[in-house]
Amino acid sequence: MTTYVDKSDLRVASSLDQLLNQEILPGLDLDANKIWKGFSDLVHELAPANQALLKKRDDIQAQIDEWHRANPGPIKDMDVYKEFLTEIGYLVPEGYDFSIDTSNVDDEITTIAGPQLVVPVNNARFALNAANARWGSLYDALYGTDVIVNGYGCKRGKGFNERRGARVIARASRFLDMAAPLTDNGLHTEVVEYQLVRNVDVLELRAVLTDGTTRALVSPEKFVGYVGDATNPSSILLKNNDLHIELKIDRDNTTDKQSSAACVQDVVLEAAISTIQDCEDSVAAVDAEDKVLVYRNWLGLMKGTLEETFVKGGKEQTRSLKADRHYIGADEKPLVLHGRSLLLVRNVGHLMTNSGILDRDGNNIPEGIMDALFTTLCAMHDFKNTESNKAIRNSRTKSIYIVKPKMHGPEEAAFTNQLFDRIEDLLGLPRYTMKVGVMDEERRTTINLKECIRAVKNRLVFINTGFLDRTGDEMHTSMEAGPMLPKEKIKEQPWISAYEDWNVDIGLQCGLKGRAQIGKGMWAKPDEMGQMLATKAAHPEAGADCAWVPSPTAATLHAIHYHKVSVEQRQEELSERRRANLDDILTPPLLGDMKLSEEEIQQELDNNAQGILGYVVRWIDQGVGCSKVPDINNVGLMEDRATLRISSQHIANWLRHDICTEAQVIETMKRMAAVVDEQNAGDPCYVPMAPSFDGVAFQSACELVFEGCAQPSGYTEPLLHAYREKAKS
Repeated sequence: MTTYVDKSDLRVASSLDQLLNQEILPGLDLDANKIWKGFSDLVHELAPANQALLKKRDDIQAQIDEWHRANPGPIKDMDVYKEFLTEIGYLVPEGYDFSIDTSNVDDEITTIAGPQLVVPVNNARFALNAANARWGSLYDALYGTDVIVNGYGCKRGKGFNERRGARVIARASRFLDMAAPLTDNGLHTEVVEYQLVRNVDVLELRAVLTDGTTRALVSPEKFVGYVGDATNPSSILLKNNDLHIELKIDRDNTTDKQSSAACVQDVVLEAAISTIQDCEDSVAAVDAEDKVLVYRNWLGLMKGTLEETFVKGGKEQTRSLKADRHYIGADEKPLVLHGRSLLLVRNVGHLMTNSGILDRDGNNIPEGIMDALFTTLCAMHDFKNTESNKAIRNSRTKSIYIVKPKMHGPEEAAFTNQLFDRIEDLLGLPRYTMKVGVMDEERRTTINLKECIRAVKNRLVFINTGFLDRTGDEMHTSMEAGPMLPKEKIKEQPWISAYEDWNVDIGLQCGLKGRAQIGKGMWAKPDEMGQMLATKAAHPEAGADCAWVPSPTAATLHAIHYHKVSVEQRQEELSERRRANLDDILTPPLLGDMKLSEEEIQQELDNNAQGILGYVVRWIDQGVGCSKVPDINNVGLMEDRATLRISSQHIANWLRHDICTEAQVIETMKRMAAVVDEQNAGDPCYVPMAPSFDGVAFQSACELVFEGCAQPSGYTEPLLHAYREKAKS
């Protein structure tokens, strides 16, 4: 039972109030009573505006549903459809050209392109792993994944496989040939010694080959520093496309690790340049107790004090934030590089409320408003961390980076801007201290992206495409138009490539190049690193400054793509192309005349149902908001609420248009529940769904499907939160 205290016309959960008074406010020179008074005024002014925006979503959707019922099937006249969307305020007129005007932004946002991690902030171990993933071992990433195949005597086992290790070293050497090529076609695999030699007032790198000849770097400026004695360095630091590469040299082989002929014991890559610490889709936080954990971990990251102790391999370990990295530059002056990923925090969107704080009428306040206050207060501790006090710092420019998801159109972006204005005024922060990332994952935001950016042009630092939520919204928006294609076929339709290109086109047109990130979505198969390495180069090629990866290992491997592709150069090239076609974006991925066999329908239902149940059962019963869930073929997929939204909306759509029956779906859900039970048999905390099928997890999964058409924008949060609260009680 949550206990509350009265604070200026608000009722605040005691646990939140204690967190504020005992952990957040000390050291900030802020008065709690003034904060609660100002926040109460803010809530009672902005919460009704928040609610009005949500009502507008519902009103617009009702009109779109009615239009599709009157005009079923594929859109026959796109001009008529766009006229209709304009009349109802869904599609807004595009204004004059402009460029964003965001200032005081860290280099990780403006000039360094690279991988981006997304991690649930309520899991301290994961949060620390991600924050520390700025630097990653390429040797470990290659050795421990399927990038190096198991055949030809290279199988991974309990002991170290020297043949596999040799393959790793050869692969890393080929990477160096690409990122830091040697003169006269010299190869890094032939290097027996790296030397530093003086050239006027700087040191340069030389490589001695097996035949005794010497090579320089084709681009000498790529050598930027070292560690140790210049005559016998223990590390050599290179730089390519603004990303660093460190060669760890151990001539005495003190670690018993396999080394190259040049005694390179490891190649360390600058990997996760930025990380989104997530309060939203990957987190199951439904009440004050959950939110306290979310805010406390974020606070620890911002103070630099977060630690987590755990047992691994029978030994107790404590993880904390890594320090900055110290080198001697090529000019022989001290060189300090950031030791951690730049941290952004993703607040929740405008939809949900939370019982952690109640308004004067006893209603839950909007959770996004609560997040804005608490995550900003926590982040203000980062401003106390300076070089002089040797504390761990996040932003060197005293900015707070907040990613805002699931906004529908420019009015909602403008509301976020207004909210951030009010929070800054309340906390005495300079205007635009709070930066914003706009996630382009809702159809109404996509088609009005330029005007969404305009609404936050003084604080924008990030836009991205999120195929998963975007597909869920696509299905719900056009629910009444007709049955959707199977999920894999949806990915092949013109709307998705047009959507991806449109995001980059609009971002470049609005001046994001060199000022803000243009991002791409998640690689969802954490065990399929070979496939990722073969395909994810498409993201920097598409002009993305960052792209999401599911693990530190994936970040290290994905960094290779940013060495191959200069995103700055690609954006220059892409800025000359014609903008993507809006008509393609507005074309729903309908089944149309395509006929599906009974077997194809059942396979799709099985796949959807298994994914829904595998994710929901952990969310509801264990409070796990993001996890690797085996799919129907036992391939582990990273699942969060976005993937759940797709699967539940897809079945709801097929039910709505009689592609399947309710009885068929119920039978499928029960059969797949038994499959999911078997997949989780090794989890001692797992509660089986079969054979009774009367648990809250199974009930919630079914309701997500059978009530899918009625869910706001097809979101899963309302039902998940309600059933999780029921499970907790």
